[in-house]
Amino acid sequence: MTSIPVAEATIVVRNPANDQVVGSVADTSAGAVADAIAALRGHQPHWESLGPAGRSEVLFALQDWILDNAARLADVVQSESGKARAEAELEVTAWVDLISYWGRNAERFLADEHPAPHSPLGRIKKLTTRYRPYAVVGVITPWNYPLAMGAMDIVPALLAGAAVLHKPSEVTPLSAVEIARGWAEVGGPPVFTVVTGGASAGAAVVDGADFLQFTGSTATGRIIARQRAETFRPYSLELGGKDPAIVLADADLDRAAHGIAWGALLNAGQTCVSIERVYVEAPVYEAFVAKLTERVQALRVGQDDREFRYDVGALANQQQVEIVRRHIDEAVAAGARILTGGRPTGVGTFFEPTVLVDVDHSMSCLREETFGPTIPVIKVADEHEAVELANDSEYGLSASIWTGDRQRGHRLARRLDAGAVNINDSIANVFSFTIPMGGWKQSGVGARFGGAAGIRKYCRQQALTEPAALAMPREVYWFPYSKAKSGFAFTLVRALGARGRRRLR
Repeated sequence: MTSIPVAEATIVVRNPANDQVVGSVADTSAGAVADAIAALRGHQPHWESLGPAGRSEVLFALQDWILDNAARLADVVQSESGKARAEAELEVTAWVDLISYWGRNAERFLADEHPAPHSPLGRIKKLTTRYRPYAVVGVITPWNYPLAMGAMDIVPALLAGAAVLHKPSEVTPLSAVEIARGWAEVGGPPVFTVVTGGASAGAAVVDGADFLQFTGSTATGRIIARQRAETFRPYSLELGGKDPAIVLADADLDRAAHGIAWGALLNAGQTCVSIERVYVEAPVYEAFVAKLTERVQALRVGQDDREFRYDVGALANQQQVEIVRRHIDEAVAAGARILTGGRPTGVGTFFEPTVLVDVDHSMSCLREETFGPTIPVIKVADEHEAVELANDSEYGLSASIWTGDRQRGHRLARRLDAGAVNINDSIANVFSFTIPMGGWKQSGVGARFGGAAGIRKYCRQQALTEPAALAMPREVYWFPYSKAKSGFAFTLVRALGARGRRRLR
């Protein structure tokens, strides 16, 4: 279904840049969500029967619609998030790029596989692994990327053959509603539904979906994991992060300063893989901090239009402003220094990009996820201290290492407790669909992307066995048993697996 179920209440959506009302959506009831899931489940078998090639054609039609409506979609993203125009258009690009990748590869990734038997005894069998989609995939997304975040999961799930129920954040639901409109306009079958609403609607999605993909806070992820465990239904969680960057003395400091400024302040720091901690070897600490501060001071903060006038947009809401303010105030009270920024601008929810020094791991700005435009920087004696501090966190989403020695970078990457490590780069893993994007520790369960795994994730694996030939009336190991038959099989297994002549007897 592509329409939003009728609800008793509505949710007003405001632009955080100026607090103006930009729209409203239904606050869908739990009962209406359950009805939507039932309807999707009824339509899913036909969608699956189209096969990857047939489903790709529908997604490519949606891609055409997105390209034809790209400017308006970016307008909607800006209206509900207050982000810079370049970042709003990047979200539109994400849909196009993801449809291109999964659409071109779905048939190959979902094709039956015929693995070879593991031993000569098994060669009398033909083996097949088949990928069958879950009937209904629930996708719950946060407010930081209202358009792009859904694309990461909706596109591969649909192409896998599942029906999809998408529940966007109640803070930024308008972009998802636009995608549902596009699906309807291109004649997409009723296997994609957007339901808007708050906690009650989200809980109903968690309760009813056959597979659930959730992106959001670690605290909410724990609740969802407990709820899903009650019914043994699978889920994947991308949760919080406190991503470290390590700058070594042999690094290109100009590239590191540029890359870390962008990796920390993209989307005003409201990115799951934002760089939120920076560890710099002592010999280059002063030089790096000077370059980083210069880069951050040059950034333009404000409400953007279509002219790309600003680099850093608004925070999503006042609650996020207060978290950023608290982390900075607590750090300063404990001895930290602000080199630039440190305050709200006084307009909307804009906050000055901030560089903090003289910080340590006792401070909330180093322990808790900030999700805002702050860059705490710590001086370390060497790479060993840098790795030790980088791993001193409950989170393990991603990290970055900046060095002039690739081998050194790879060696240190193996010591970091993170699902992804970018060497001389930041956030690059998010744009690389052929490798997995998943968190360790308290940063999540499962992963997005990863080539074929990224679409097979939304499928159940079905194993098929059949005789390679039908000439035999019965298998050797069927009844009746005999010493001769058992001895033949055991002798063959022993010959293949035993080490040493004594064990061959």
